[in-house]
Amino acid sequence: MSELAIRFAKANGARFVEELKALLRIPSVSTAPEHVDDVRKAAEFVAEGLRAAGLENVRLIETSTAERTGHPLVYADWLHLEGKPTVLLYGHYDVQPAEPLDEWKSPPFEPTERDGNIYARGAVDDKGQMWMHVKALESLMKNGGLPVNVRVIVEGEEEVGGEGIATFVREHGDQLKADAALVSDTEMFAPELPTLCVGLRGMIYTELEVKGAATDLHSGMYGGAAPNPFVALAQIIAKLKDEDGHISIPGFYDGIEVPTAEELAAWKTLPFNEEEYRSHEVGSTELTGESQYSVLERTWSRPTMDVHGMPGGFIGAGAKTVIPAKAMAKISFRLVPGMKPEATFAKYKAFVESIAPKGTQVNVRMIHSGEPIVVSTDNVYIRAAKAAMGEVFGKETVFVRGGGSIPIVGDFVRELGIPTVMMGFGLPDDNLHAPNEKFHLANFHRGIESIVRFLGKVGA
Repeated sequence: MSELAIRFAKANGARFVEELKALLRIPSVSTAPEHVDDVRKAAEFVAEGLRAAGLENVRLIETSTAERTGHPLVYADWLHLEGKPTVLLYGHYDVQPAEPLDEWKSPPFEPTERDGNIYARGAVDDKGQMWMHVKALESLMKNGGLPVNVRVIVEGEEEVGGEGIATFVREHGDQLKADAALVSDTEMFAPELPTLCVGLRGMIYTELEVKGAATDLHSGMYGGAAPNPFVALAQIIAKLKDEDGHISIPGFYDGIEVPTAEELAAWKTLPFNEEEYRSHEVGSTELTGESQYSVLERTWSRPTMDVHGMPGGFIGAGAKTVIPAKAMAKISFRLVPGMKPEATFAKYKAFVESIAPKGTQVNVRMIHSGEPIVVSTDNVYIRAAKAAMGEVFGKETVFVRGGGSIPIVGDFVRELGIPTVMMGFGLPDDNLHAPNEKFHLANFHRGIESIVRFLGKVGA
């Protein structure tokens, strides 16, 4: 069954790519109100792809409530093999904004092939990898049928926190009952090196607003007496983290769980060149952070604080000598096992309020959050995935952690009680969330084959 499906996938590979291009042309930017119709159009595209693959009960599940306007989930299933495991396949069809547009070499929503890659916003995160799931299911369905039962859930809010799917999993988890979940939204550690991600950092994403005077003021008339919210904001941010990357919030590191000695030893065997990472991936003159930890430890198993934007005040051409009435910063923290989003936010909020400069008022808001997760490698699903990828790539599959966050993985563990296999096929230089995002087309095709083999091994 699997070999027939693999031959079918290879014979139809060009068609699969053209279908992916059609999906990539839809600007499904979930954070932008002007793209709400495009997000729904992408959901309908995915639903039609699942119907064409032969799945059943395909439908859109609305996530809007009286309090919020959400984007629909796409659900499908095929549940006819009594006694066989059920695998829940997850992906997302929404994408990040494409700005800055002038840094793209080709239009972000006009997919372009160059040097064996497909360039477009969402190519690797996550439309390309999600479409691998759909095409693997089609390849199996049209060549003897599925070897396992499957449920599919695809969301349109992953890039804005995933509140809709989190609520659905919490309130209707019985509709997603499964033995394991498969997620393809991560990357391989290096080209040609099959990789399974077994850990993710969590996150709290916040807005910190500082208010000073009742209205904007002339700096010549009031400067020196009136509080400046931007200066106050800078002072607060500077106190959150020291020059060595250590976060200064009291109790911030309490209870965090460190990697095992075996895991740290395995990381040291990975093909990692720190200088190449600095010069080619990061592109900075130096790497920063907690120097007592390796780069992989800093990015996989240590918590962080980062500032993403500071809107406010005058930013137009020319000069305007204004003291703004308020200023804001968007600040996130990556969390590691042993940390809880709510508790970490409470510590952060209390610390900011305690150090607010005189004459200012601070307001700290939580935008979204996700829990950190580490998946045990000692289960049949991880072993099946490891074997499947090893067969496709002809190399031993390695285990890594990821520095990013996929909030739904924690929801699957916490609410559904199932392990998650994170089988990703992106590459470190795929520019996800950045201009010129790409997906290596060879990995797109090998991803389909790996998923076919994985489901076959689970079914066996």
